[in-house]
Amino acid sequence: MANSKPIAVWRKIPKGVWALGFVSMLMDISSEMIHSLLHLFMVTTLHASSFSIGLIEGAAEATALIVKVFSGVLSDYLGKRKSLALVGYSLGALTKPLFAIADSSGMVLGARLLDRVGKGIRGAPRDALVADITPIEIRGAAFGLRQSLDTIGSFLGPLLAVGLMLAWANDFRAIFWLALIPGVLSVLMLLLGVREPKHLRRAKHGNPIKRSNLQRLSPAYWHVVVLGAAFTMARFSEAFLVLRAQQGNLELALVPLVMVAMNVVYSATAYPFGHLSDRISHRTLLAWGLLVLIAADLVLASSVHWSVVMLGVALWGVHMGMTQGLLAKLVADTAPTDLRGTAYGFFNLVSGIAMLLASVLAGLLWDRYGAAFTFFAGAGFCLIALGLLLVAPRAAKLKQ
Repeated sequence: MANSKPIAVWRKIPKGVWALGFVSMLMDISSEMIHSLLHLFMVTTLHASSFSIGLIEGAAEATALIVKVFSGVLSDYLGKRKSLALVGYSLGALTKPLFAIADSSGMVLGARLLDRVGKGIRGAPRDALVADITPIEIRGAAFGLRQSLDTIGSFLGPLLAVGLMLAWANDFRAIFWLALIPGVLSVLMLLLGVREPKHLRRAKHGNPIKRSNLQRLSPAYWHVVVLGAAFTMARFSEAFLVLRAQQGNLELALVPLVMVAMNVVYSATAYPFGHLSDRISHRTLLAWGLLVLIAADLVLASSVHWSVVMLGVALWGVHMGMTQGLLAKLVADTAPTDLRGTAYGFFNLVSGIAMLLASVLAGLLWDRYGAAFTFFAGAGFCLIALGLLLVAPRAAKLKQ
């Protein structure tokens, strides 16, 4: 069969990865229908400050990432990923109506924290499950595919929100109620469409976080953790992209198109760059990702004209596509198989702390010095992250 054509990489990706991608897509549609409007809702209806938004976003995202530690450890200890993911997705769906009845920033904070607890519970087991069922030689492509499908939901959600805002005369609360439907469909897809891999068993080494097990996490893994935190500090909450677009006097209902544009680019680039990461230098790809983010920050700092903002947002999306799947792949590549859930958990714990600091700092800079200064500061953090990447020791085993 010398003349037979090679099988396309995407055809080799296990069905379970595809199913998990669609699960993520549906939940992201649900979440982004709310999230793309939430900051406008808080500013125009609840009269919240930029600092309050930064604090809520930082606390919410940090909560999700910190909770991943416990769900990741538990998934390793029990040898079960799907059941924990199911709990997380179910909680995420059930919290959607809370946004529709919120009448204060405090209620929004409570709803966001519960929603992100759900995300935290499902995140590490889901990523570990992708690594468990995917051959190592196509792992970058698999993470890129899941991220791409996830991000399709991230732009379909805001697109639906824009259409409904125009059709329903800016009725935020009605749209928040409708977001429950794709959330429930996501839970059903996970329940019926994903199977736990048969080879996964309860960890033979007992408690994943006892000292002897943590010592099995290599220096290469911990360097990836540090890099992940540096990347997070350089890229604060995307809520500030929406606020930047609002400064350009766009019609209120059209502001969420900013997130649509960013996620269209992110979705279109995540799989190609994930596939590319299986073949080229990881260090080089991450470095280019940071350079693209610096360009995005400088563009966003330069003007509030809609065309300039959209260019900056598109560059932001390219950065996400270049780096996020690769960082997830590096965690899987540098961690023992039976500690992958724990590894993702600690990776996200450190990134969660960085997200909280970055978002709160961005909010303070925005209120005190203006939007341009905030994006210039983001570019400065990018340079710090680039320095850490370029001086990475060879012990980190980033593919050269």
